[in-house]
Amino acid sequence: MKIDLTDTTSSKINAGLIQARRAIGTPAVGMVLTLVIVTDEGSAYDSLKAATEASKEHPSRILVVVKRPGRSPRDRAMARLDAEVLVGSEAGTGETVMLRLHGELANHAESVVLPLLLPDAPVVVWWPDDAPPNAAEDPLGRLAQRRITDSSAAEDPVAALGHRAESYSPGDTDLAWTRITPWRSMLAAALDQKHSKITEAVVDGEAYNPSTELLALWLADRLGVPVERRVSDGPGITATRLSTADGDICLDRADGRLAELAMPGQPDRHVALKRRETSELIAEELRRLDPDDIYRSTVQFGVKHLISNPGGAETVKPDGTVKPADKAPATPAKKAAAAKKAANAK
Repeated sequence: MKIDLTDTTSSKINAGLIQARRAIGTPAVGMVLTLVIVTDEGSAYDSLKAATEASKEHPSRILVVVKRPGRSPRDRAMARLDAEVLVGSEAGTGETVMLRLHGELANHAESVVLPLLLPDAPVVVWWPDDAPPNAAEDPLGRLAQRRITDSSAAEDPVAALGHRAESYSPGDTDLAWTRITPWRSMLAAALDQKHSKITEAVVDGEAYNPSTELLALWLADRLGVPVERRVSDGPGITATRLSTADGDICLDRADGRLAELAMPGQPDRHVALKRRETSELIAEELRRLDPDDIYRSTVQFGVKHLISNPGGAETVKPDGTVKPADKAPATPAKKAAAAKKAANAK
């Protein structure tokens, strides 16, 4: 069911939600949180679609805040709230309210959102793009237990990581970090099978890819070894190599879907490592609303030293410093191919 409300108020929106639930016979139970999406008209559709998919796992009230301050002095001086209330099949397993804040009201979004929050339920705020420099100090961010940003949507992703590190507060997270969860899980599982001391590591990925930077920082922080970050054609992260005395542990994903895991003394195997949709990333973040201490440690480890070097390579040292590499050596995939060719020649 859909209800359009023009030049309305938060109390009228609440009344519209009650009316819609009564009309379709759905009680206001079963929703576990309020998800606030702060976006613009251009990204509203995709963001809402991803949140609706995620709500199948986490039934929630979704509040989409679209700020429209206006361009002319007259438009900026006005204050009007328009809303669309969606309940039932159109809103997935929860309910959705599209909020369009016009004029001066766009600067006071928290006053509109606060009366619409589910009582006694966690609040999550997600900025798909144009996140504030300090999410925890943003008026909407102060309402939330969890604040989700995405540095990959920023004009300078590496600089955005620096802002995230400097302004980190418990509850902050970034979808660039969420994207490397399968890589971290696969590498941790590989190390559980091969108990050898790691001497160095290499991470290959696209230029300006914050997930590649975070994976390199995580490895340097956790393993205490130098980690070289190399630029590849993508998509996303393409390969990781951990060097040990017994040989290299290589996780190579050239096509963004299927990866090859090579370990010393074991046959090569293929593992599923596809690039995930935004809805899957949001669903993962909503599973845990407590502070992510590993993300905090990683994003603050040497981020201030990171440099954007799209045409070359970088090395993250164990002390957190980062320097450009003199030369970009062969990728793990090329090294593995050369080794196989040499073995066949023998």
